[in-house]
Amino acid sequence: MEKVVIAGGGAAGMMAAIAAADGGAEVCLIEKNEKLGKKLFITGKGRCNVTNAADMETLFANVCTNGKFLYSAFYGYDNRAVMDFLEGAGCPLKTERGNRVFPVSDHSSDVIAAFSRELKKRNVEILLNTRVTDVCTRRREARDGDASLPAAGACGKKGQEMAFTGMRLSDGRMIPGARGIICTGGISYPSTGSTGDGYRFAEATGHRITEPSPGLVPFNMEETWCRRLMGLSLRNVSVTLEAGKRRLYEGFGELLFTHFGVSGPLILSASSCYHGEPDTRLFIDLKPAMEEEQLNRRVLRDFEENKNRQFKNSLEKLFPVKMIPVMIELSGISPEKRVNEITREERRGFVRLIKRLPLTVAGTRGFAEAIITRGGISVRDVNPSTMESKKVKGLYFAGEVLDLDALTGGFNLQIAWSTGHLAGGSSAAG
Repeated sequence: MEKVVIAGGGAAGMMAAIAAADGGAEVCLIEKNEKLGKKLFITGKGRCNVTNAADMETLFANVCTNGKFLYSAFYGYDNRAVMDFLEGAGCPLKTERGNRVFPVSDHSSDVIAAFSRELKKRNVEILLNTRVTDVCTRRREARDGDASLPAAGACGKKGQEMAFTGMRLSDGRMIPGARGIICTGGISYPSTGSTGDGYRFAEATGHRITEPSPGLVPFNMEETWCRRLMGLSLRNVSVTLEAGKRRLYEGFGELLFTHFGVSGPLILSASSCYHGEPDTRLFIDLKPAMEEEQLNRRVLRDFEENKNRQFKNSLEKLFPVKMIPVMIELSGISPEKRVNEITREERRGFVRLIKRLPLTVAGTRGFAEAIITRGGISVRDVNPSTMESKKVKGLYFAGEVLDLDALTGGFNLQIAWSTGHLAGGSSAAG
């Protein structure tokens, strides 16, 4: 029985360990934290959106980076397989709005407990509070006709390739293995142990790294009026993100105003389509259910009902109370003006403001607030059919450490489950 050594006990690592054990391998799972699934524990505000129940076309449509690379992983272990596994492991699930799948209990700890039970059942060796410092390799003479031989110069002299031999720990011990899997995550939420170790391991063994950046992260905005709305959540609004005349993103959902700008599920998804483009603006449609002409008639009716009132006292049916002073200010209409004195041009301009409330993007928040990391180990250096490195024989990668990311809604965890399962199964098969 050959041994598979896995660095990282998060979503991808736990799934890889189970798949490798199911494939007949002896498995050692190494985690630097005091428990498994530390980042998984806080996902979905502690509820853990384990996957999305959408069809395969929708799964791929919600992947932002390198979606084609995931073909084998997604079809080999899809969202239904994840759901069946968890429910079979004693974690019943439910599907909510947007096909988001959660544990019935709303506790992420139940997801982690299910994995822990399955790992124990398969006799997976788990080393907690243990840090991997190096991936160990050796030069290997390639056999004639060895299809795994990389191009000359990829990892040394022609006729040689690098092969995985084990992982070295911080206490100096070496855990030998025939195969190794790197599942150490990115660098978002560093307090959970995601400190970029996998990038260092990959670079040291000749792999290319796509520059990491925060993903699914709130926006900083130039406009200071956001601070006055801090804590206000708007549901059922739509936004468009535009860089000049180019539309980067369009979506519908919920956003939250903060002291620095905007956040919330809708904004986090929009951030996945932002790459620091200059002159990027976010436009909020506060009444997306109505076309501009419909909204104009609605505002006209409200104005007719309040024609003798001041403008500032006529908007309680249109906006949350906290938002009214800001909308008045941005409209350019005097708050003291009588409604029946507002001109047609002023009303039309006000309607346009409601449909396209503008904000100027000043950038995103940092890794400490990012849900995921964009960028990572280049998928060009990884075989999409097995997750094995093209540079090092017997070394595999899975999860967030790879240059893969998706929108919110359970899609990023699906990437972790699918790539983890493929890497684990492939490593056991050798």
